[in-house]
Formats: sequence, structure tokens, C-alpha cells
Amino acid sequence: MKVELVNIGKKYEGREQFTIRHIDLEIEDKDFCVILGPSGCGKSTLLRMIAGLNSITEGDLLFDGKRMNKVEPKDRDIAMVFQSYALYPHMTVYDNMAFSLKMRKEEKTVIHDRVIEAAELLQMTDYLYSKPSEISGGQRQRVALGRAMVRKAAVFLLDEPLSNLDAKLREHMRVELVRLHKSLETTSVYVTHDQTEAMTMATKIVLLNDGKVQQVGKPSEFYEKPANLFVAGFIGSPTMNLFPGQIEDGVFKADDDFTVEPDQADKESLAEYQGKRVVMGIRSERFLAGEAEKNNISVEVDVIEMLGKEQLLYCKFPNGKECVISEPGHFKYAIDEVHHFHLDLEGLHFFDEETSERIG
Repeated sequence: MKVELVNIGKKYEGREQFTIRHIDLEIEDKDFCVILGPSGCGKSTLLRMIAGLNSITEGDLLFDGKRMNKVEPKDRDIAMVFQSYALYPHMTVYDNMAFSLKMRKEEKTVIHDRVIEAAELLQMTDYLYSKPSEISGGQRQRVALGRAMVRKAAVFLLDEPLSNLDAKLREHMRVELVRLHKSLETTSVYVTHDQTEAMTMATKIVLLNDGKVQQVGKPSEFYEKPANLFVAGFIGSPTMNLFPGQIEDGVFKADDDFTVEPDQADKESLAEYQGKRVVMGIRSERFLAGEAEKNNISVEVDVIEMLGKEQLLYCKFPNGKECVISEPGHFKYAIDEVHHFHLDLEGLHFFDEETSERIG
């Protein structure tokens, strides 16, 4: 099912400001769309509006072209998975998964077949007659997913379903959810504040901040072409290094006392910024060890974070400005040593300092 949001806005009673406003979004049939953003940005509010749990103040919500603003949640053909699992503790896994179908007075054979089908897909057949208190957190989340699956709804809505799990289990469940989505081929809308979940699971990401859409696109687009400074600073671990400065004679002069001569494509984009303030961004892996003919920097290593196959060097320029550089784990670096690097020009990003929008 295709889900469309047309100029959607939400304003809670008693508040002067809209929580979210001017949201235009198309979620195609079978998309796994992740709504990403920091706490308080409006992502859960948006999901609850799609579900019908929050009213829509302005704009239109469409399912396959049909306006859904006033349609009751039970009539929207959706299934929702919550952060807290919301399982009935006195019921078995089987009964929890079957509950919604029983309420709909489905045939017993239909209920049984759907529960068994979901349990097999989720590898929960051995636990069907256990109580929620007798299984692990990851298994409880699978039960919550199974309860949604048996509905065979047209749209899955998932509100931070992995946030209560430990790191290793979250990693495992991310893979399971991707496999599940491939198997079910259902339109899914997934809310999270965790960019790793978004980058690894989504076919489409919607990044929100302060109730406004910052960028929509494929995960790779967020990393390779951030639309503005907020996106550049939010996506990536570590986040992009950002250096304010200005353009003089086609050369970027950083406030940190180094200069960069961009490649021809960037020079053309920056032509109208002669004498103006811009911000140059570069990701940690785009610093190359050793000096070149130009575009060199010298920094002092302050902290080394060893991650196995790579190491993160937290470095300082002579004026105290910091940057993070990623290098292979087997390279030798020491704290308080000065090292020389040159910049990979294909990895540069430029932003208008005043508007924060991407240049080029």
C-alpha cells in the first residue's frame, strides 16, 4: 500500500507552536521507510498520526489515494509494534499472537494457521505455550512482531521496537527485521533515533528535526550528499568534520589556518561564493596519510580510540580546533605526536554558512 502525507501538520491543544508542520512525503508500496531524528523532533507524533492515534491538524493522509484523516485506527488496515512490547502477561505466546484475530472472530483454523506461520518465520515455535515472563527480551519483541504479522495488515508501523534490547541483540534483530520485511513485502514505517538502524535497514530515510523534514532519500545519499549542516552533523559515526572559512580566489581558507584548493566541479559550484563564508565538511576516512603537493594539514594526536580493524584519531590543530581522522588499525600512531595528512578532494562537502544548505 502506498502512504502519502500531504502538507501534514500537528498542533496540540493549548500550545502556540505546531509540533510538526508542512510534511510532504510519499512512502511507496513495499518500502521500508525509517523516520529518523533526535528526541523530541516529532517522529513518534508523525507515526501516531499515520496510525490514527493522533488527530491531524492540517493536511491530508492518503492510503492508496484514499483520504484517511477521519478513519478509525481499527479500519486503517495497519498493524503497530510498540517499544514496550505491550504483551498480556497472563497469556501464552500463542494467545498473545492470536488475540487480535480472536477479537475479530476469525475462524479457529485461520487463527491457528496464521499463528503457526508467523511463529515459524520468527523461530518461536518452541515457545508458543510459554508466558512472556519466561522468555527473553528479544523473544518478547518477536512475539510483538508476530502479533502484528498475523493481522496481514497492509501497513506495518514500528515505534522504536529495538530500543529496550542490549546492543548485541539489537544488531541481531536488525537483520531479522530486514529478512522479515523481504518475506512479507509489506509497506513498513519505522521510527528510531538510532542512525545505525536507519542506515542498515531502510530503503528510504526521512530525517526530521524540530518538526521539519531535513532530507528524504536512500541511506547512501545521506552519507554521500547531506542536504544541509544538520544532516552532515547527524549522520555518520563519527560525524563529519566541519570547518568554517571563506572562499578567496577559488581557494577555501579555513579559520583553522589551512587552505584547500577544491577540484574543478567544486570550484564551479563555489564560483558565486567568492569572498563569502562557507563551511567545508570532510568525513574521517577522507584524510589520507602523508603529505601531497597541496591540500595538506598537520595535526597533533590527542586521543586514540582503537576499534580493531580501524582506529579513530582525535587530533588538534595548532589553534586548538579538533578533528577526527579514521585510519587502519595496523597503522602506528602515538599520542602527542604531530602527523601530516592530505585531503581526498572527492570527499569534500561545502555548505552555505548562513543558510546551512549544501552548495552544489
